[in-house]
Amino acid sequence: MTYNLRRILVTGGAGFLGSHLCERLLKEGHEVLCVDNFFTGRRSNVGHLLSEPRFELLRHDVTFPLYVEVDEIYNLACPASPVHYQHDPVQTTKTSVHGAINMLGLAKRLGCKILQASTSEIYGDPTQHPQHEEYWGNTNPIGQRSCYDEGKRCAETLFFDYYRQHGVRIKVARIFNTYGPRMLPDDGRVVSNFIVQALSGDQITIFGDGKQTRSFCFVSELIDGLMRLMASSDDVTGPVNLGNPRELTILQLAEMVLAKTGSTAPLVLKPLPMDDPVQRQPDITRAKELLDWEPQISLEQGLDATISYFADALQKSGNAAQAQRSGRA
Repeated sequence: MTYNLRRILVTGGAGFLGSHLCERLLKEGHEVLCVDNFFTGRRSNVGHLLSEPRFELLRHDVTFPLYVEVDEIYNLACPASPVHYQHDPVQTTKTSVHGAINMLGLAKRLGCKILQASTSEIYGDPTQHPQHEEYWGNTNPIGQRSCYDEGKRCAETLFFDYYRQHGVRIKVARIFNTYGPRMLPDDGRVVSNFIVQALSGDQITIFGDGKQTRSFCFVSELIDGLMRLMASSDDVTGPVNLGNPRELTILQLAEMVLAKTGSTAPLVLKPLPMDDPVQRQPDITRAKELLDWEPQISLEQGLDATISYFADALQKSGNAAQAQRSGRA
Protein backbone atom coordinates (compact mmCIF):
# COMPACT_ATOMS: atom_id res chain seq x y z
CA MET A 1 0.00 0.00 0.00
CA THR A 2 1.08 3.60 -0.54
CA TYR A 3 0.28 6.44 1.80
CA ASN A 4 0.44 10.23 1.42
CA LEU A 5 3.15 11.53 3.73
CA ARG A 6 1.58 13.24 6.73
CA ARG A 7 2.17 14.56 10.23
CA ILE A 8 0.41 12.03 12.42
CA LEU A 9 -0.55 12.12 16.10
CA VAL A 10 -0.52 8.83 17.99
CA THR A 11 -1.96 9.01 21.51
CA GLY A 12 -0.75 6.21 23.73
CA GLY A 13 2.21 6.11 21.36
CA ALA A 14 4.70 4.75 23.90
CA GLY A 15 2.52 1.74 24.71
CA PHE A 16 2.63 -1.76 23.29
CA LEU A 17 0.53 -1.11 20.18
CA GLY A 18 1.35 2.59 19.95
CA SER A 19 5.11 2.11 19.78
CA HIS A 20 4.79 -0.40 16.95
CA LEU A 21 2.46 1.99 15.13
CA CYS A 22 4.87 4.92 15.54
CA GLU A 23 7.70 2.76 14.23
CA ARG A 24 5.71 1.66 11.21
CA LEU A 25 4.51 5.18 10.37
CA LEU A 26 8.08 6.46 10.46
CA LYS A 27 9.16 3.67 8.11
CA GLU A 28 6.46 4.85 5.72
CA GLY A 29 8.05 8.31 5.76
CA HIS A 30 5.53 10.17 7.93
CA GLU A 31 6.22 12.63 10.72
CA VAL A 32 4.99 11.26 14.03
CA LEU A 33 3.95 13.07 17.20
CA CYS A 34 3.86 10.46 19.97
CA VAL A 35 1.78 11.47 23.01
CA ASP A 36 1.74 9.42 26.22
CA ASN A 37 1.34 10.01 29.95
CA PHE A 38 3.50 6.92 30.69
CA PHE A 39 0.98 5.23 32.95
CA THR A 40 1.40 1.97 31.04
CA GLY A 41 3.53 3.25 28.16
CA ARG A 42 7.31 3.14 28.47
CA ARG A 43 9.88 5.59 27.14
CA SER A 44 12.06 2.58 26.39
CA ASN A 45 9.47 1.39 23.85
CA VAL A 46 10.25 4.38 21.64
CA GLY A 47 13.82 5.04 22.80
CA HIS A 48 15.20 3.80 19.48
CA LEU A 49 13.05 6.40 17.68
CA LEU A 50 14.20 9.47 19.61
CA SER A 51 17.09 10.20 17.23
CA GLU A 52 14.75 10.14 14.25
CA PRO A 53 14.19 13.79 13.14
CA ARG A 54 10.61 13.06 12.07
CA PHE A 55 9.69 11.74 15.52
CA GLU A 56 8.58 13.86 18.49
CA LEU A 57 7.68 12.59 21.97
CA LEU A 58 5.34 14.60 24.20
CA ARG A 59 4.29 13.70 27.74
CA HIS A 60 0.59 14.53 27.98
CA ASP A 61 -2.62 13.08 29.42
CA VAL A 62 -5.45 13.00 26.87
CA THR A 63 -8.03 13.77 29.55
CA PHE A 64 -6.78 17.34 29.07
CA PRO A 65 -7.12 19.19 25.74
CA LEU A 66 -4.19 19.12 23.33
CA TYR A 67 -3.46 21.91 20.88
CA VAL A 68 -1.29 20.72 18.01
CA GLU A 69 -1.34 20.77 14.22
CA VAL A 70 -1.53 17.33 12.57
CA ASP A 71 -3.03 15.65 9.50
CA GLU A 72 -4.30 12.45 11.14
CA ILE A 73 -4.96 11.15 14.64
CA TYR A 74 -4.72 7.61 15.98
CA ASN A 75 -6.35 7.56 19.42
CA LEU A 76 -4.81 4.58 21.24
CA ALA A 77 -4.54 6.11 24.72
CA CYS A 78 -6.01 3.86 27.42
CA PRO A 79 -4.68 1.05 29.62
CA ALA A 80 -5.76 -2.20 27.99
CA SER A 81 -5.00 -4.97 30.47
CA PRO A 82 -7.30 -5.74 33.43
CA VAL A 83 -4.47 -5.31 35.93
CA HIS A 84 -3.86 -1.77 34.76
CA TYR A 85 -7.33 -0.52 33.89
CA GLN A 86 -8.74 -1.80 37.19
CA HIS A 87 -5.95 -0.09 39.15
CA ASP A 88 -7.65 3.30 38.70
CA PRO A 89 -11.06 2.59 37.17
CA VAL A 90 -12.30 6.18 37.33
CA GLN A 91 -9.24 7.38 35.43
CA THR A 92 -9.71 4.56 32.91
CA THR A 93 -13.24 5.73 32.14
CA LYS A 94 -12.08 9.35 31.95
CA THR A 95 -9.30 8.38 29.54
CA SER A 96 -11.78 6.68 27.21
CA VAL A 97 -14.51 9.32 27.43
CA HIS A 98 -12.72 12.63 28.06
CA GLY A 99 -9.87 11.48 25.84
CA ALA A 100 -12.29 10.77 23.00
CA ILE A 101 -13.97 14.15 23.44
CA ASN A 102 -10.65 16.00 23.41
CA MET A 103 -9.26 14.14 20.40
CA LEU A 104 -12.54 14.43 18.48
CA GLY A 105 -12.58 18.15 19.23
CA LEU A 106 -9.05 18.41 17.85
CA ALA A 107 -10.02 16.46 14.72
CA LYS A 108 -13.06 18.67 14.26
CA ARG A 109 -10.94 21.84 14.48
CA LEU A 110 -8.33 20.49 12.08
CA GLY A 111 -10.75 18.78 9.70
CA CYS A 112 -8.63 15.62 9.83
CA LYS A 113 -9.34 11.91 10.04
CA ILE A 114 -9.29 10.25 13.45
CA LEU A 115 -9.11 6.55 14.27
CA GLN A 116 -10.39 5.13 17.55
CA ALA A 117 -8.70 2.02 18.91
CA SER A 118 -11.80 0.34 20.28
CA THR A 119 -11.87 -3.20 21.55
CA SER A 120 -13.54 -6.59 21.35
CA GLU A 121 -14.44 -6.02 25.01
CA ILE A 122 -17.39 -3.92 23.86
CA TYR A 123 -19.01 -7.28 23.05
CA GLY A 124 -18.74 -8.28 26.72
CA ASP A 125 -19.38 -11.96 27.43
CA PRO A 126 -20.93 -12.61 24.03
CA THR A 127 -24.09 -14.57 23.34
CA GLN A 128 -23.22 -14.62 19.62
CA HIS A 129 -20.23 -16.49 18.26
CA PRO A 130 -18.13 -15.51 16.41
CA GLN A 131 -18.63 -11.81 17.04
CA HIS A 132 -19.51 -9.57 14.10
CA GLU A 133 -19.84 -5.81 14.07
CA GLU A 134 -23.64 -5.78 14.03
CA TYR A 135 -23.73 -7.50 17.41
CA TRP A 136 -24.49 -5.00 20.22
CA GLY A 137 -22.82 -7.01 22.95
CA ASN A 138 -23.58 -8.39 26.40
CA THR A 139 -21.84 -6.20 28.97
CA ASN A 140 -22.18 -5.54 32.67
CA PRO A 141 -22.33 -1.76 33.25
CA ILE A 142 -21.45 -1.97 36.96
CA GLY A 143 -18.78 -4.68 37.15
CA GLN A 144 -15.04 -4.53 37.78
CA ARG A 145 -14.30 -4.56 34.04
CA SER A 146 -16.95 -1.95 33.23
CA CYS A 147 -14.56 1.01 33.42
CA TYR A 148 -12.86 -0.32 30.30
CA ASP A 149 -15.75 -2.05 28.52
CA GLU A 150 -18.29 0.74 29.00
CA GLY A 151 -15.68 3.47 28.56
CA LYS A 152 -14.82 2.09 25.14
CA ARG A 153 -18.50 1.70 24.26
CA CYS A 154 -19.14 5.34 25.18
CA ALA A 155 -16.12 6.40 23.12
CA GLU A 156 -17.64 4.68 20.08
CA THR A 157 -20.91 6.53 20.72
CA LEU A 158 -19.04 9.83 20.81
CA PHE A 159 -17.20 9.04 17.58
CA PHE A 160 -20.38 8.33 15.68
CA ASP A 161 -22.18 11.34 17.16
CA TYR A 162 -19.30 13.61 16.10
CA TYR A 163 -19.52 11.99 12.66
CA ARG A 164 -23.27 12.56 12.37
CA GLN A 165 -23.46 15.96 14.07
CA HIS A 166 -20.19 17.59 12.99
CA GLY A 167 -19.07 15.61 9.96
CA VAL A 168 -15.83 14.48 11.59
CA ARG A 169 -14.07 11.84 9.47
CA ILE A 170 -13.91 8.84 11.78
CA LYS A 171 -12.55 5.31 11.77
CA VAL A 172 -13.39 2.79 14.51
CA ALA A 173 -11.37 -0.41 14.88
CA ARG A 174 -12.45 -3.12 17.31
CA ILE A 175 -9.21 -4.78 18.32
CA PHE A 176 -9.19 -8.39 19.46
CA ASN A 177 -6.44 -9.99 21.57
CA THR A 178 -3.07 -8.89 20.24
CA TYR A 179 0.37 -10.03 21.36
CA GLY A 180 4.04 -9.63 20.51
CA PRO A 181 7.27 -7.91 21.58
CA ARG A 182 7.00 -4.93 23.99
CA MET A 183 4.12 -6.35 25.98
CA LEU A 184 4.68 -5.62 29.65
CA PRO A 185 5.73 -8.73 31.60
CA ASP A 186 3.34 -7.88 34.46
CA ASP A 187 0.33 -6.64 32.52
CA GLY A 188 -1.82 -9.65 33.38
CA ARG A 189 -2.60 -10.62 29.78
CA VAL A 190 -2.60 -14.32 29.13
CA VAL A 191 0.16 -14.55 26.50
CA SER A 192 2.69 -12.52 28.48
CA ASN A 193 1.64 -14.22 31.72
CA PHE A 194 2.20 -17.72 30.36
CA ILE A 195 5.50 -16.90 28.67
CA VAL A 196 7.00 -15.10 31.67
CA GLN A 197 5.84 -17.81 34.06
CA ALA A 198 7.23 -20.56 31.83
CA LEU A 199 10.60 -18.84 31.33
CA SER A 200 10.87 -18.08 35.04
CA GLY A 201 10.01 -21.64 36.07
CA ASP A 202 6.91 -20.51 37.92
CA GLN A 203 3.61 -22.34 37.90
CA ILE A 204 1.33 -21.51 34.96
CA THR A 205 -1.76 -19.74 36.27
CA ILE A 206 -4.99 -20.55 34.46
CA PHE A 207 -8.15 -18.73 35.48
CA GLY A 208 -11.28 -20.85 35.28
CA ASP A 209 -11.16 -24.35 33.81
CA GLY A 210 -9.06 -23.30 30.83
CA LYS A 211 -11.82 -24.14 28.36
CA GLN A 212 -12.65 -20.50 27.63
CA THR A 213 -11.47 -19.45 24.17
CA ARG A 214 -9.48 -16.57 22.72
CA SER A 215 -8.11 -15.58 19.32
CA PHE A 216 -4.65 -14.02 19.11
CA CYS A 217 -3.30 -11.64 16.45
CA PHE A 218 0.40 -10.80 16.09
CA VAL A 219 1.12 -7.13 16.62
CA SER A 220 2.62 -6.34 13.20
CA GLU A 221 -0.51 -7.57 11.45
CA LEU A 222 -2.80 -5.62 13.76
CA ILE A 223 -0.82 -2.44 12.98
CA ASP A 224 -1.21 -3.13 9.27
CA GLY A 225 -4.96 -3.41 9.79
CA LEU A 226 -5.12 -0.08 11.60
CA MET A 227 -3.20 1.65 8.84
CA ARG A 228 -5.35 0.12 6.13
CA LEU A 229 -8.46 1.32 7.94
CA MET A 230 -7.06 4.84 8.25
CA ALA A 231 -6.15 4.86 4.54
CA SER A 232 -9.61 3.67 3.46
CA SER A 233 -12.17 5.98 1.88
CA ASP A 234 -14.18 8.33 4.11
CA ASP A 235 -17.34 6.25 3.73
CA VAL A 236 -15.61 3.40 5.61
CA THR A 237 -16.22 4.53 9.16
CA GLY A 238 -16.29 1.13 10.84
CA PRO A 239 -16.60 -0.36 13.28
CA VAL A 240 -14.29 -2.99 11.80
CA ASN A 241 -13.12 -6.07 13.70
CA LEU A 242 -9.35 -6.56 13.59
CA GLY A 243 -8.08 -9.85 14.95
CA ASN A 244 -7.07 -13.38 14.06
CA PRO A 245 -10.11 -15.67 13.74
CA ARG A 246 -8.14 -18.78 14.78
CA GLU A 247 -9.77 -19.81 18.06
CA LEU A 248 -8.22 -21.95 20.77
CA THR A 249 -8.73 -22.62 24.45
CA ILE A 250 -6.61 -21.07 27.16
CA LEU A 251 -5.46 -24.56 28.10
CA GLN A 252 -4.28 -25.17 24.52
CA LEU A 253 -2.35 -21.91 24.61
CA ALA A 254 -0.68 -22.88 27.90
CA GLU A 255 0.37 -26.25 26.50
CA MET A 256 1.76 -24.57 23.40
CA VAL A 257 3.84 -22.13 25.47
CA LEU A 258 5.14 -24.96 27.67
CA ALA A 259 6.19 -26.94 24.61
CA LYS A 260 7.93 -24.00 22.96
CA THR A 261 9.81 -22.93 26.11
CA GLY A 262 10.65 -26.45 27.21
CA SER A 263 9.17 -25.67 30.60
CA THR A 264 7.85 -28.37 32.93
CA ALA A 265 6.04 -25.86 35.15
CA PRO A 266 2.74 -27.17 36.58
CA LEU A 267 -0.64 -25.77 35.58
CA VAL A 268 -2.61 -24.27 38.45
CA LEU A 269 -6.31 -23.42 38.17
CA LYS A 270 -7.70 -20.32 39.89
CA PRO A 271 -11.23 -18.83 39.98
CA LEU A 272 -12.37 -17.02 36.84
CA PRO A 273 -12.50 -13.22 37.37
CA MET A 274 -15.86 -11.44 37.29
CA ASP A 275 -17.33 -10.96 33.79
CA ASP A 276 -14.37 -12.63 32.09
CA PRO A 277 -15.74 -13.64 28.65
CA VAL A 278 -16.09 -17.33 27.92
CA GLN A 279 -15.63 -16.99 24.15
CA ARG A 280 -13.83 -14.52 21.95
CA GLN A 281 -13.46 -14.89 18.17
CA PRO A 282 -13.73 -12.16 15.53
CA ASP A 283 -15.73 -12.32 12.37
CA ILE A 284 -13.35 -10.45 10.02
CA THR A 285 -15.51 -10.56 6.89
CA ARG A 286 -15.80 -6.77 6.89
CA ALA A 287 -12.02 -6.31 7.18
CA LYS A 288 -11.44 -8.71 4.30
CA GLU A 289 -13.96 -6.98 2.06
CA LEU A 290 -13.25 -3.33 2.91
CA LEU A 291 -9.54 -3.40 3.73
CA ASP A 292 -8.26 -6.50 1.93
CA TRP A 293 -6.84 -7.48 5.32
CA GLU A 294 -6.43 -10.92 6.80
CA PRO A 295 -3.78 -12.19 9.26
CA GLN A 296 -1.10 -14.47 7.80
CA ILE A 297 1.29 -14.99 10.72
CA SER A 298 0.52 -18.20 12.58
CA LEU A 299 0.28 -18.30 16.37
CA GLU A 300 3.28 -20.66 16.36
CA GLN A 301 5.41 -18.09 14.49
CA GLY A 302 4.21 -15.20 16.63
CA LEU A 303 4.86 -17.05 19.87
CA ASP A 304 8.43 -17.81 18.78
CA ALA A 305 9.12 -14.10 18.29
CA THR A 306 7.39 -13.15 21.55
CA ILE A 307 9.17 -15.83 23.60
CA SER A 308 12.50 -14.67 22.18
CA TYR A 309 11.69 -11.09 23.19
CA PHE A 310 10.77 -12.01 26.76
CA ALA A 311 13.76 -14.35 27.15
CA ASP A 312 16.06 -11.49 26.20
CA ALA A 313 14.21 -8.99 28.42
CA LEU A 314 14.31 -11.31 31.44
CA GLN A 315 18.02 -11.98 30.93
CA LYS A 316 18.76 -8.25 30.78
CA SER A 317 16.63 -7.67 33.87
CA GLY A 318 18.46 -10.46 35.71
CA ASN A 319 21.86 -9.12 34.70
CA ALA A 320 20.89 -5.62 35.85
CA ALA A 321 19.68 -6.93 39.20
CA GLN A 322 22.88 -8.94 39.67
CA ALA A 323 25.01 -5.89 38.83
CA GLN A 324 23.06 -3.82 41.33
CA ARG A 325 23.60 -6.44 44.06
CA SER A 326 27.29 -6.61 43.24
CA GLY A 327 27.54 -2.84 43.50
CA ARG A 328 26.10 -2.92 46.99
CA ALA A 329 28.37 -5.76 48.12
